[in-house]
Amino acid sequence: MSQPAFVLVRPQMGENIGAAARAMWNFGLDRMRITSPRDGWPNQKAVAMASGAGRLLDEAQLFESTADAIADCDFVYATTARQRDLTKPVFTPEAAMIDAQARIAAGGKVAVLFGPERAGLENDDIVRANAIISVPVNPQFASLNLGQCVLLVGYEWMQRLSDAEGQTTQISGDWSTQVEIEKLAQHYEDRLQDAGFFYPAHKAASMKLNLRNLWSRMPLTRADVQMLHGVMRQMVRWKERSD
Repeated sequence: MSQPAFVLVRPQMGENIGAAARAMWNFGLDRMRITSPRDGWPNQKAVAMASGAGRLLDEAQLFESTADAIADCDFVYATTARQRDLTKPVFTPEAAMIDAQARIAAGGKVAVLFGPERAGLENDDIVRANAIISVPVNPQFASLNLGQCVLLVGYEWMQRLSDAEGQTTQISGDWSTQVEIEKLAQHYEDRLQDAGFFYPAHKAASMKLNLRNLWSRMPLTRADVQMLHGVMRQMVRWKERSD
């Protein structure tokens, strides 16, 4: 799938350009554009910081101005943490990348502007953008490092492309089946019945129901079920020996 171009506007330190390249490549993005880097180009400090993402720097496009860098784009987002006296749509990174994906899927060319480290994008840059990306941050410390900002937007881009669930569970082996849970529940119910656990008699039915409900709520693997069977068998053996 096509992807947005990430435009670093007048970046100051080579290390931050390298960090941005590394962040981009973490999320499969490799279309870097750079305008007027303060310390010149190419930059060995950027290469060192980029580590395995050096290819992005080799293929990065160099431009003299923001206007030149986005000349071929249909829609441009500008990242900024400050309120501006400009009337523009404001997106969170997540919403912006949802919007960007839809535009690119329809054949559009999209770019995201990232400002220089000292003060971010200037209004002369932002007026050329169609929308703003604003990260919800601590208003008393809203400044983000260039690499951090690129990482946030890149992460949201990758999230839009992946089927990753918000939460998963990593297991060793297989989940238990319903019949295995049923046998485990019956094992415990039988042994607890022998031990006189279900007392008084008029509460026995509800106690057994609650116990069954407990087993059904627990996400058990087959190894878990085998261990719990073993726990109960060992407790019964210990009781028989002690008697």
